[in-house]
Amino acid sequence: MQLELLNEQGQATSKVDAPDTVFARDYNEALVHQIVVAFQANARQGTRAQMDRGEVKHTTKKPFRQKGTGRARAGMTSSPLWRGGGRIFPNRPDENFSHKVNKKMYRAGMAAILSQLARDGRLAVVDSLSVDAPKTKLLAAKFKAMGLESVMVIADQIDENLALASRNLANVLVVEPRYADPLSLVFYKKVLVTKGAIEQLKEMYA
Repeated sequence: MQLELLNEQGQATSKVDAPDTVFARDYNEALVHQIVVAFQANARQGTRAQMDRGEVKHTTKKPFRQKGTGRARAGMTSSPLWRGGGRIFPNRPDENFSHKVNKKMYRAGMAAILSQLARDGRLAVVDSLSVDAPKTKLLAAKFKAMGLESVMVIADQIDENLALASRNLANVLVVEPRYADPLSLVFYKKVLVTKGAIEQLKEMYA
């Protein structure tokens, strides 16, 4: 598989060889959907809590007499049928939302995403990415010159200047290969991979 090598103006100057095991895999939509959903689910925190009928504030006094009112019989106002009553199956803080994904499935799914991005022209290679100072405007100007608005950069090395310059750009994400996630790969319109990161991706997903 050959990927486009972009210069600082965003123009394709040549081709770079990339391993077919990572960048030329068949697209498996069901598998990609599964790992994206699992990534989102594993990021959830079970912090929400609701009260059952024994925890809501209420009195144990019978609301009205058992017979003769024409209403359904009621024992106390904490009933889940009543407004302000407890929940039948309340959410608890220890709720577990995690999904299990096998390592082999995850690697295959990531390779399928990278391969589809390469086929769609949304993935390209750059020699390296750096800025002279930790200034957001310098990196923003660099991406503007390349014609990129929404971009994810997978770099083999991220120095302090690049990390500080990129963290305040809303549509830019700069990560090392080990921190690349399926949701970000799908979300950003363009993915740039440095030459050094290609070998790391090959070791991880081939």
